[in-house]
Amino acid sequence: MEREKRNTRARKAAAWALRWRRRHVSDNQFLLFISLLVGIFTACAGMLLKWLIGQIEELLTHEFVMTGSNWLYLVYPVVGIWLTMLFVRYVVRDDISHGVTKILFAIARKQSNIRSHNTFTSVIASAITIGFGGSVGAEAPIVLTGSAIGSTLGRIFRLSARQMMLLVGCGAAGAVAGIFKAPIAGLVFVLEVLMIDLTMTSLLPLLVSSVTAAALTFAVSGTTPLFEFHLQDTFAVSRMPAYLLLGVVCGLVSLYFTRAMNATEGVFRRLQGPYARLALGGVMLSTLIYLLPSLYGEGYDLIKLLLNGNGEADWDMAMNRSLFYGSDHLLVYLLLVVLFKVFASTATNGGGGCGGIFAPSLFLGCISGFIFSRLWNNYDVLGIPVPVRNFAMLGMCGLMSGVMHAPLTGIFLIAELTGGYALFMPLMIVSVVAYLTIKAFEPHSIYAMRLAQRGELLTHHTDKAILTLMSMDSVIQHYDHVLYPDMTLGDVATQVSNSRNHVFPVVNRQMKFVGAVYLDDIRHVVFRTELYREFRVSQLMKQPQALLSVNDSMDVVVSVFDRTRAWTLPVVDDEGRFVGFIRKSAVLSAYRQLLSDFSVD
Repeated sequence: MEREKRNTRARKAAAWALRWRRRHVSDNQFLLFISLLVGIFTACAGMLLKWLIGQIEELLTHEFVMTGSNWLYLVYPVVGIWLTMLFVRYVVRDDISHGVTKILFAIARKQSNIRSHNTFTSVIASAITIGFGGSVGAEAPIVLTGSAIGSTLGRIFRLSARQMMLLVGCGAAGAVAGIFKAPIAGLVFVLEVLMIDLTMTSLLPLLVSSVTAAALTFAVSGTTPLFEFHLQDTFAVSRMPAYLLLGVVCGLVSLYFTRAMNATEGVFRRLQGPYARLALGGVMLSTLIYLLPSLYGEGYDLIKLLLNGNGEADWDMAMNRSLFYGSDHLLVYLLLVVLFKVFASTATNGGGGCGGIFAPSLFLGCISGFIFSRLWNNYDVLGIPVPVRNFAMLGMCGLMSGVMHAPLTGIFLIAELTGGYALFMPLMIVSVVAYLTIKAFEPHSIYAMRLAQRGELLTHHTDKAILTLMSMDSVIQHYDHVLYPDMTLGDVATQVSNSRNHVFPVVNRQMKFVGAVYLDDIRHVVFRTELYREFRVSQLMKQPQALLSVNDSMDVVVSVFDRTRAWTLPVVDDEGRFVGFIRKSAVLSAYRQLLSDFSVD
């Protein structure tokens, strides 16, 4: 009894607070305040995740020898993904992998609702996975965490669907800005990868979250870029062929990464049971890390080495802790790392781990740019030497652009990550060429591929995006009463007199749809009582121009209406049972309403 009283008082207090806010604070002002909170919380989550990863990795590997292989590389990754799998399976009890894909799906199909547990579970799971050596990145999990923070705050404060979507974007922007110290990249990432037509008013909350997260990270860890970079040489027009060719190479490496990951993930999906996936993923990951220790964790140490090394002695340190130590086969070693990184990353997630592909993209890009520049210089192509460190940085931009299908994100992220603003022109060239190269082979990014295959992907085309956001349930008209084939005209007249509908479903005793009776077709006989026993429903019904499935996407629904020129169509489930009717007027009305919501500043 006392608990009920407390709950009642709490509800009344919440209602009073909501009314006060609406009277004294405008929606835009309140949204800015919430976006500030999102930026603060997301930055804290990002710093906590990076600290946890660093602590676990240092604890496990600080005594490893540098001059040879370490057998614990065979153990740690397996333990990491096993612990993560247990945590997800028995504690979280929800799929938390593929963070960016989850966000895209939430925007497309769940009105931007992301489960609240994602505000912390992705942090824990990815810290365990990466700290123990999982060959993935922490950025996608923290992006999911940030978006979950935005979604949760939106639900708490009872914000509209459009505001919820914007807060999800704020969380993602804050995550990228905070973990990379890159506020512009955070903003551009949301606009390019997650969002669709945003107005100038919508940009301000994104900017607030992004700047807040970056500023808080700067205050705690300093203003030094994530990857310290010293410019070797400025932009030179004479190196334009090298920039263009590097863009093509990055696009092709992105294509290899995307298709190999998609194919390998398919293998893991076909395995039955989590322990079978753990066994395969564990064996693959531990073996690859033992042979190529650079695959351990995020790989940021190798990136820093290649960006700041001053010659062979420094770069050869990439082979520390490996069987290649002391050899002169650096390029061979790095080429093997490029080839097998995709399998190590897929094995990590497929085996039960949790992580993203931000870091693998940067990692592969840096190595690809380094290898390209070394080969270019070794073979004296065109007689024009290129600066190795510069091209390692440019490769990071090209891979990020190609894998994510986000050329602007690649440009600004790498410029902010490294402080390499003096190379803005080469960054743009490599990014655009890499994007155009992979676009010729793959229409969607690795994040969007699954959703695109299922017709659930948001696009930057407004009409298609809005149709994706519309749900079938919102436009289906359900019927409490149905007709059966053996019913008489008198039974039909009774339903007509008690209904405002102009079409009536006909089903068999198993509720499977068999036809429809249209009021316009029976108007001349429906009220002639002398004919009530002369006609059966089976004689009056007609087959509709088409049947819709409950699993059809809204763009399919619209195309069927356009093709058949019908005004009302029945919807059935997978077994042919009647679900309801969809009217073209209801679809158009829902579309106009959602378009109006999308266009509100």
